[in-house]
Amino acid sequence: MFKNVPTVPALRAFEAAARLGSFTAAAEELDVTQGAVSQHVKALEKYMDRPLFLRLPRGATLTPEGRRAAEAVRDGLERIATALGPGESERALTISVLPGFAVKWLFPRLIKFDQQHPEIEVSISTSARMMDFAGGEADISIRYGRGGYPGLAVEHLLDDAMFPVCSPRLLEDGPALRDVDDLEHHVLLHDEIREIDGIQPSWVSWFHHCGLRAPRAVNHRRFGQSNMVIQAAIEGMGVALGRGPLAIDDLSAGHLVRPFGAAVPSGFAYYLVCPRGALDRPKVKVFRDWLHAEAARVQPLPDPLY
Repeated sequence: MFKNVPTVPALRAFEAAARLGSFTAAAEELDVTQGAVSQHVKALEKYMDRPLFLRLPRGATLTPEGRRAAEAVRDGLERIATALGPGESERALTISVLPGFAVKWLFPRLIKFDQQHPEIEVSISTSARMMDFAGGEADISIRYGRGGYPGLAVEHLLDDAMFPVCSPRLLEDGPALRDVDDLEHHVLLHDEIREIDGIQPSWVSWFHHCGLRAPRAVNHRRFGQSNMVIQAAIEGMGVALGRGPLAIDDLSAGHLVRPFGAAVPSGFAYYLVCPRGALDRPKVKVFRDWLHAEAARVQPLPDPLY
């Protein structure tokens, strides 16, 4: 019944070439020759009786039939790996997460997960882009946005709010900081987070939401990552616009304080995102349940000092 069915090496070669867009790159990843990859793909094309790639001078591009076949092969290989477990694939769990959230919220809590579940080997991929689940880049992703991720399982994790934060030393050693007018005597620290659906969590949006006039700050400093903005505030470099999950641990530890001002919704939240079938996998379910439990333990924000 299985005569002439494509072999697993052929399917793996095709999947790698489809994902990488190059027979050469696929050969390097699989530690085989380029010729072997080419022969595997030709065998699969012969079996399907249609071309799967357009061969180009600088690589290979999938045909429409090739794209559909690549999705099916990736799904099939993932199912095979899961069915044959528990093995290496069921011990390793890759989480894709934004750098700021990884540093300020996830990393400090992962030690507890590691102690509770030593059988699962967690690796973190910090990236602002959505990872390729089908290509095996990640098992789960934690995204910051509005929850719109078509075709994927999406679960709310943490709400987000914006509010001024600074180092206690800044209040002791610097000019007064009791209301928005006092910001004119301080440095404003900015997180250059990209816009999402035309909205950007920023000082401008916080002033607007609070109905306040933006001050003429002596200086502005901008940073490319959220965790760098928080660290700059901890070091006393100025006043940052804190965001709940990223600032709560440092507020609780006394590294930061809320000098004044309301905590206003940013319009976004943190979400757990993964393929719909992934939540049935034991390692994913274990991490997902732990993640929700940790999110439920997050302390409420302290009140502002003034």
